[in-house]
Amino acid sequence: MASTRAESPHDRGVRLRAISGSVIGTALEWYDFFLYGTAAALVFNVVFFPTVDPLIGTLLAFGSFAVGFIARPIGAIVFGNYGDRIGRKKILIITLMIMGISTMIIGMLPGYNTVGIFAPIALTVLRFVQGFGLGGEWGGAVLMSLEHGDPKRRGFAASWPQIGVPLGLLLANGALTVMLWITDEEAFLACGWRVPFLLSAALIAIGLWIRLRVTESPEFEKLAAEGKRVKIPILEVLRSQKRELLIATGSRIGTDVAFYIFVLFVVTYLTQMVGVDQATATLVVLISAATMILFIPVFGALSDRLGRRPVYLGGAIGALAWVFAFFPLLETQNLALIIVADFVGMLCWAAMYGPLAAFTTELFPANVRYSGASLGYQLSGILGGALAPIIAVSLYGRFQSWVPIAAYVAAMLLITVVSVLVARESCRDTPELAAAPVEVQ
Repeated sequence: MASTRAESPHDRGVRLRAISGSVIGTALEWYDFFLYGTAAALVFNVVFFPTVDPLIGTLLAFGSFAVGFIARPIGAIVFGNYGDRIGRKKILIITLMIMGISTMIIGMLPGYNTVGIFAPIALTVLRFVQGFGLGGEWGGAVLMSLEHGDPKRRGFAASWPQIGVPLGLLLANGALTVMLWITDEEAFLACGWRVPFLLSAALIAIGLWIRLRVTESPEFEKLAAEGKRVKIPILEVLRSQKRELLIATGSRIGTDVAFYIFVLFVVTYLTQMVGVDQATATLVVLISAATMILFIPVFGALSDRLGRRPVYLGGAIGALAWVFAFFPLLETQNLALIIVADFVGMLCWAAMYGPLAAFTTELFPANVRYSGASLGYQLSGILGGALAPIIAVSLYGRFQSWVPIAAYVAAMLLITVVSVLVARESCRDTPELAAAPVEVQ
C-alpha cells in the first residue's frame, strides 16, 4: 500500500498539501510566538516595565515571556486529547485562530505610562493565551506531515514543519528589524514595534485558507474507521507511556535551552552586555535562522539513513562543546566572528531539531500520539526555553560573566544526551509497528 501511494500523482499532491500546510501554518504561529520574545528583549522592558532598572525590566519582560511556556503543556493536554479524538485538522485550525488573535491584540495594548499596572497584567494574560494555542500546534502539524508522508522517509517528512520555527523567527525578527531601520528610537517605542503584531491579522487569513484545504491524516481516519480511538488519550499516556513521556521531555530540554540562548538571549547579551546596536544583533539572528531553514530537512533526511539517535546526539554533543566558544566570540564585537558564533550554534541545534519530530512522535502509538508527543514536547519547554533567558540574565547579573551561563547550557544538553542514549532507535520500524495502537479502554 505504501508503494501505491508513492506512485499515485493524486496522493503525492495530497501529501505535498499536507506538508506545505503544516510548514506555513506552523511558521505563522511561531511568528506570533517569537515576535513576543524578540520584543521582550528589545522594547517591552521600556513600554510595560519602565519604572525599574533596565536589567530588571528585561528580567520581568522575560518573565512574562515564560508565562507562555507554562500555558503550553495545558494546551498540549487539551488540544492533544481532542486531536486524538476528533482529528488533527480541526485542532490546527483552532490553534491558528487563538495565536493570531491574541498576537493582534498585543499590538493594540496601551503601555504602562497610559494605564499603569494593567498594561503588564494584560500583556501577561495574552502571553498565556498565546502559549495555550501553541501548545496544541506542534503535535498536530508534525503528525499531519508524518502521517501523510512516505513511511520510509518519516524523518524527512516530519522535519518540514520544524522549519516553521526558524521561518517564524525570521519573519518576526525581520519585521522588527525593518521597523528599527525605518523609525527612530522614539517612534519605534511609541508605535513602530506594534506594526508586526498587527500584521498577524493578515497572516491569520492566509493560514486559514491553507489549512482548510488540507485533508485529514490517513492514520487518524483509519483509527476512527476501525473504532480504535482511546476514550481519554492523555490518561492512557500517563498510565502506559510514562517512560516514553520522560524520554520525550528530557531529550528536548537541552535542545530548547540551546535554541533560546542562541536566538533570544543572544540579542540581550549583544545589546546590553557587549554594546552592539539592536539592528546588528537582530541581523545576526536573521542570518542564522535563514540558513537553518535549509539544514533542518537535511538533518531530518539524514536521520532516515543513519538513525534518529546518531544525528540527534551529534548535534547535542556539538552544541555542548560549542557554547564555551560562543560567548568569547560574541565579546570580540567583530561582526564576522559574531555571525560565525551564532551560525555554528544554530547548526548544532538544527542537527537536534531536524530528527526531533520523528524521534518524539515515534515513541508513541498512533491513537495517543498527538497527546503523548505534544505533552512531552511542551513540558520540556517549561524546564528549557521558559527558564533559559531568565536563568541566563540572572546568572550574568550575579556573576558578571558568561561562564556560568555556558555551564548551565552544557548541563541541560547533558540531560538531552542521556535521554537520547536510553531511547530505542525507531527509524527502521515498519509503519505497522510505528502506528501500533494501545489497547482501547
